[in-house]
Amino acid sequence: MRYHDITKDDMKNGDGLRVVLWLSGCEHACQGCHNPVTWDPDDGLIFDEKAKAEVFELLSRDYISGITLSGGDPLFPGNRAEVLVLLKEIREKFPLKTVWCYTGYTYEEIEDLEHLDYIDVLVDGKYIEILKDNQYHWAGSINQRIIDVKRSKKEGRVVFY
Repeated sequence: MRYHDITKDDMKNGDGLRVVLWLSGCEHACQGCHNPVTWDPDDGLIFDEKAKAEVFELLSRDYISGITLSGGDPLFPGNRAEVLVLLKEIREKFPLKTVWCYTGYTYEEIEDLEHLDYIDVLVDGKYIEILKDNQYHWAGSINQRIIDVKRSKKEGRVVFY
């Protein structure tokens, strides 16, 4: 798995102050994407033990609410196995921190993925440039949904955050 950046103290990609891990790899190629440099799964840096240690050190800070996985697409097929391992480790080490994930896939397309057991909030759907809304909090276009994953799984329907 490769990544482009680790952002600390982010307030734009989820609730509270967050660490954001910008992963490489995306097959959606959305027109107007704000981060097309992350599409190539072979670009960026290798997410190694040093990078993971940096993420965990940032997550250990009391004022950090949690982590947001973005990119690219954290659920790009080439990322899924390593992202799942990372999610499990984050949940084990930081059970009180929230996990947000941005993906171009819809909840319905990925609802069977084990990953959702470790994600609190999912921002789903492809970015659609003509539906861009700068006032829509935490998403780029109004077709994208901000989903409370735990409640959605419990109630068997999509529940918005």
